[in-house]
Amino acid sequence: MSIKHGLLALLRTEPKYGYQLRGEFEAATNSTWPLNIGQVYTTLTRLERDGLVQAGQTGKDADGRSLYEITEAGRDELAKWFETPVTRESRPRDELAIKLALALAVPGIDVTAVLQRQRAATMQSMQELTRLKRGSRDGEISWLLVLESMIFGAEAEIRWLDHCEAMLSRHRRTSTPVIHSEEDQEAGAHS
Repeated sequence: MSIKHGLLALLRTEPKYGYQLRGEFEAATNSTWPLNIGQVYTTLTRLERDGLVQAGQTGKDADGRSLYEITEAGRDELAKWFETPVTRESRPRDELAIKLALALAVPGIDVTAVLQRQRAATMQSMQELTRLKRGSRDGEISWLLVLESMIFGAEAEIRWLDHCEAMLSRHRRTSTPVIHSEEDQEAGAHS
């Protein structure tokens, strides 16, 4: 999991301090992957070094803590992360689950597009693995078992992505607010 990208996602809307970022990260992921506050500040220091965030530009909060804000380079890095499918090889934690949780928590992210890009990338990976399997010989049983594991993992991910999309669709149907015309809103304001 990229803690770096998780923090950038949480800084996208407004400046925040380290403990606030930790709390929001844990809330967005339902504390599945708790963060050590030292990890948060170490990551913020690296992000600042790399020009992706800046500290103290908007001052300090009421308790004197430095607020961090995302830079334009940080916004570009975050956009690239949301647009880039997660590879199966890069998941010490389930980065995809965290990415989807944060995409839902961050305003302005097209979660459906994130799901569709991931599904396409996983399908492509599964097709490549299946081609490798067809080219293997019977004597390569250990390699075949590894390939099978990777294929089954990709199949499971596709089923899970389908499930996520269905849940998102159901959620949108049941939680869509009623949109009133401007006349209705004005009439309500005057009554």
